[in-house]
This record gives sequence, structure tokens and C-alpha cells, in this order.
Amino acid sequence: MPYLLNFLYALLLVLASPWILWRRITQGRYRRGWREKLLGFIPEPAARPSATDLSQQRPPRIWFHAVSVGELQVIRPVIELAISEWPELQVIVTTSTDSGYELAKKLYAKHHVGFAPLDFTWAVHKALDRIEPDLVVMTEMELWPNWYRATFQRKIPIAIINARLSERSLRGYQRAARWIVPTLKQVAWIGAQSATYRDRFLKLGYPETQIEVTGNIKFDGATPDREHPEVVHRRQLLSLTKSPSADPPIVWLCGSTQAPEEALCLHAMKNLLPRFPHLRMILVPRHAERFDEVARLVESSGLPWIRRSQLHDDPAGTEWRIFLADSVGELRWWWGLADIGFVGGSFGSRGGQNMIEPCAYGVATSFGPNTRNFADVVQLLMESQGAVQFQDPSELEPWVAAMIEKSAERCELQARAKELVQKQRGAVQRTWSRLTTLIPRHPDRPILVE
Repeated sequence: MPYLLNFLYALLLVLASPWILWRRITQGRYRRGWREKLLGFIPEPAARPSATDLSQQRPPRIWFHAVSVGELQVIRPVIELAISEWPELQVIVTTSTDSGYELAKKLYAKHHVGFAPLDFTWAVHKALDRIEPDLVVMTEMELWPNWYRATFQRKIPIAIINARLSERSLRGYQRAARWIVPTLKQVAWIGAQSATYRDRFLKLGYPETQIEVTGNIKFDGATPDREHPEVVHRRQLLSLTKSPSADPPIVWLCGSTQAPEEALCLHAMKNLLPRFPHLRMILVPRHAERFDEVARLVESSGLPWIRRSQLHDDPAGTEWRIFLADSVGELRWWWGLADIGFVGGSFGSRGGQNMIEPCAYGVATSFGPNTRNFADVVQLLMESQGAVQFQDPSELEPWVAAMIEKSAERCELQARAKELVQKQRGAVQRTWSRLTTLIPRHPDRPILVE
């Protein structure tokens, strides 16, 4: 089986190589990390105490893997809590994308960061040899048969945190249950976002005693503080401080957008500005490789605009009407400036993006019909009337206008959203408490260096 998988992975890589090369040339992607991905040569962490020094405990290591930007934000509060409770812990963070790597270097500058190996047996084994983790933690849901088998054979526990499993994925896995179920059972523990996701894992045959509902970590990771220094800095950067001599600006943020959502939002903005000249738009596309494409769209609107990459730390002035946030890892702070929000990926094919962050700040939040990736969160929001879901793009513009005109209605929506997020917190503590029981070198059960 491992050899067959290696062959299939190699075949897929060869077939995809023209596409990878094209994106490397045109978008600058896939230029780094190939030695780590193909051969497993992850830079080795700092050496642990020598086996001759028996007076010291061997510091434990946890290998956290997060595919890209969103997953890296998920593990952030878990790592922060882990280090605060266990300072000698060594943390290794890997990711799979260029944008993820750039963000990981910023978020986890004090820890060991690298690209994850692809699921080739030799790459996985080499990475494990170099890292020597005591625990491997995957984020949300990934099934890598060779990686899981290698950790299982070495008696290294592997856990999946903030786990989710869509109905569509469940059906696909059930069709391949002969191969999927044995792989999944090599996972020592799963922390599921909700009872719905837990039940889907159980339908796959995962042991009930090894899965728990811990809640959605994204509720804990979302900050509710509009006076956080990072938010205040950006408010000053965009000159959004209120002036007693003029109507305060109303900020409409369109975040994590994909095509054609930028064009839809820009069209609405052009129509709204004559009625609401104090309206400002912050536009945050989902993927870095689309920044220039979206910049051309904004330019063609004819509205005064600026972009983050040209602003640096110089205040923007008050003339702008559209701000293009062409940066990675800042969206969580831009949301702290917004009064009204649209969460992208929901009018396209992506399946929605994180609507918890704007709700935590008390933003009047909206999104389109395609939110399968956040189905449980959307259900909670709909039940509490904490957000608005559109079925058609034509509903967006009149809703934004209503939110500007009916401030009392907007404030009620904002308050309900913020209250819901506050009630859902606690997943980080539940997750970390369970992970500690999987680590052989937990402080309650110390093991000296052999």
C-alpha cells in the first residue's frame, strides 16, 4: 500500500508539474520548500539535553501542522496556552503553502517553522527523524496515510484538533472506507468542533472513546477588543478617527473575497456612495496571488483608493473611499475597524470563510448562500439572529443601505453577534487539556532522558 501511494503521488505530481511551473512563473508561488516537501529535510530543532545529563528532563516536542493561513490562525491560541502553561515545551510548526509559511514566520517567530513533507514515505520518515516529536497535531481534517502510518509505527500519538467533516466528505470517505477507516483509526484522539461532526466520524467507524466535542477554537481565537493596539494602529493608519465636525465614517469591510465577489461589492459601493458619502470600503481578497488583479478592478471603478502595500506606516489621509488590504495575516485586525461586513467565499464555490471574527467584534455581518465549510457556525448565527445570509447577490446592496440608515437595527444585529461568540468560548482550554494527556513527557508523568 505505501508503495502504491508513492507511485500515485509521484504520478499526480508529474501531471500537475506544468500547472505548478506556470503558477511559479506567473504568480511567484511554489518557489520554496521543495527540499522539505519532497525529501523531508525540515531544519532540525535545537538539540535537547544530552543523554549523559540525567539531571535534566528531556523537553517534550509537539509538531503542529496547519495547511495554510486559516489553520495557522486556529492553532495560535492553542500554542500560546501551551507555552504559558509549559514554558520548556518545544513547538514545531509546519505548513504547506507559501502564504502560510510567510504568516507562520510572523506568528511563530520564537518557534521552529518549516514546510511540511508531502505524503511520500521517505519524506515523512526523514522529517520524523529530524524532528523527533512526542506528539503530532493536525488541524481541522487531513488524512495522509503514509504520515499517519509512520507516526503510528513509531508509537508517536497523532491528534486532530478543531476537527470537522462535511456530509460530502463523509460520503466520499465511505466509498473508500476500506482504505480510509484503517488510516483514521491510527489517530489517537480527535477533538471535534460539534456533535454533528463527531457523529460523522463515528459513522466512519472511529472509536467513540477517542473522540470528544471540544467546540470550535475559532470562537476563542477571535478577539472582541476594538481597542487592541493592532486595531488602534490600523484605525490611525486609515485616518478613521472620528471628527466632531463631520459625520463619522461608516466602514463596510468585504473580507476573504474571491471572484466575482470583488466586482459585486465594488458595483454596490459605486451605487451607495452618492447617498452615503461618509461610507468607506475595506476590501480584503482571499488569495495573495489575486492582489494585483483586484487592484485593477478597484482602479477601474474610478473611486479614490489606496492599497496596503503602498501605504507602509504613513497615514492615508481622508480622501480615500476604498482601501485594498493586499497583505496576508492582517484581516483579523481590519475587522476591528468595520461597522458592516460581508464574508466572502460565499457567493462563489469556496464554501464560505470565517464569519466568527467579524461577529466577535460586533460587526453587522452578512454572507452568501454557499457556507458549507461553516455550516454549524451559520446554524448558530441564524438561530440567534446574529447575522444575515443572502440567497442572491442582488440582496447585498439594499441591505448595506438599510444598515447605514437604520442604526438601531444595525446595533441590535451587532450585539447579538457579539453575545453568541462570547457564549461559545472555551474550546482552546478543552483541547489543550486533552492534548497534554497524550504526551508521554507530561509534567505529571516525567521521563528522564534515557
